[in-house]
Amino acid sequence: MFLSLSRISKSFGGTRALDAIDWTVEAGEVHCLVGENGSGKSTLIKILAGVHAPDAGGSITIDGAVHERLTPQQAKALGIQVIFQDLSLFPNLTVLENIAIDLELGAALKPPPRAAMRETAKAALARLDAHLPLDARVGDLPVAQRQIVAICRGLAANARLLFMDEPTASLTRHEVDLLLASVRRLKEQGVAIVFVSHRLEEVVEIAERVTILRDGKKVGTYPAAEIDDHRLAELMTGSRIEHKVQARSHDAATPTLEVRNAARAGEFSDVSFALHPGEILGLIGLLGAGRTELALSLFGMTPLESGEILVNGSPTTLRSNQDAVAAGIAYVSEDRLSLGLNLRQSIADNVSVTVLGALTGKFGLVSPGDRGRMAQGWVEKLGIRAAHVDAPVQTLSGGNQQRVVLAKWLATNPKVLILDSPTVGVDIRNKQGIYDVVRQLATRGVAILLISDEVPEVYFNADRILHMREGRIAGSFVPGQQSEHQLAEALYA
Repeated sequence: MFLSLSRISKSFGGTRALDAIDWTVEAGEVHCLVGENGSGKSTLIKILAGVHAPDAGGSITIDGAVHERLTPQQAKALGIQVIFQDLSLFPNLTVLENIAIDLELGAALKPPPRAAMRETAKAALARLDAHLPLDARVGDLPVAQRQIVAICRGLAANARLLFMDEPTASLTRHEVDLLLASVRRLKEQGVAIVFVSHRLEEVVEIAERVTILRDGKKVGTYPAAEIDDHRLAELMTGSRIEHKVQARSHDAATPTLEVRNAARAGEFSDVSFALHPGEILGLIGLLGAGRTELALSLFGMTPLESGEILVNGSPTTLRSNQDAVAAGIAYVSEDRLSLGLNLRQSIADNVSVTVLGALTGKFGLVSPGDRGRMAQGWVEKLGIRAAHVDAPVQTLSGGNQQRVVLAKWLATNPKVLILDSPTVGVDIRNKQGIYDVVRQLATRGVAILLISDEVPEVYFNADRILHMREGRIAGSFVPGQQSEHQLAEALYA
């Protein structure tokens, strides 16, 4: 047994974040830790990383040695490494410098030999059978490769227990498969992996055991082979979540958005489809399929090189996002942290940024009262959980942050809403809440393009599904007429 916790608790003021947790992790085990936002997962990880001290009365046993608490230095020396969701890399430094950062930090007066750093980085990459350019800036790499750099940094620091907090939140299914292959390689080398994920199908796929937390308490630890994602969701939330096909026909209505033979060199070509009022049209595809590139063109960020876009039957030229907003098109990006929100600004600031013109008075000033009332209205409509509208967005959970992004664009009263991977990094209950909001919008007549690489997300929420591959529409599916399995087979064929 590598790690054993006994009666670990943690309180913040009057809030009990963890309540008498007993937990074990074997050497070389892939163990998944799951729970909704606020369940205590992050607090538990921070206690083991030495960031928080547990309350008195518990113990942490590592390799047979008992500790009342750990400092960050002790945790690191014992081989405990944490890869947080934001990866905590240095984007202005190279792959080499990020992986071998501990050599530099440990140097007394002068930097370590470059050759030693290069050998350290090469050895870490070799353990994952990964091939990355050592002299490339990390900020220039795609998310999947940055994830590899973060893992290698832990390996270079002699990790024996690696926590991976939401490692797949920003990855496509293809990238996820590559990451899971790396996790299996580490397991074979005796490294224990604690894998935290909201994508429940991955949890069941990769883990040997699964521990569920709810409201700071341990619900239980189960063999992964004996639990499916539906049962996992029930244990996490305390209630059963039913997945039902929602598909309805909208073909009789005049399309709100029509795309004819749309193309951009190297991104997508010959893309045609119609999106009707109140319809949820799913668009699914793997990495490189052209989904996001198409969405950016529909939002005017990268204008079409050929083809035609019609809104309510009228040809529309979209050369900027301002053109798209004026045409009634809104876009929720897949990367809410970098592109969708200003995390340090308040909820009200984020929600109002798209409609400042409507809130500006005759002297060119925004009325604080109107701004606050408008934001509060969206907080109530979308069920955003926050103390007040002036709370910084960075203090909210992932699900509530995503609702703020939705509010920002719904404030523009769009005819077409493009949702690019809208539930990335969102737990199961909040996912369901976002799906409910999307369906309510469709009921009110908003035409919705739902882009995702998760089969269940589009299958159980869309009226129709288009499969995109290598920049083209490769097929069309109607949930209920074709099965979820048939859609998955086509996607991964």
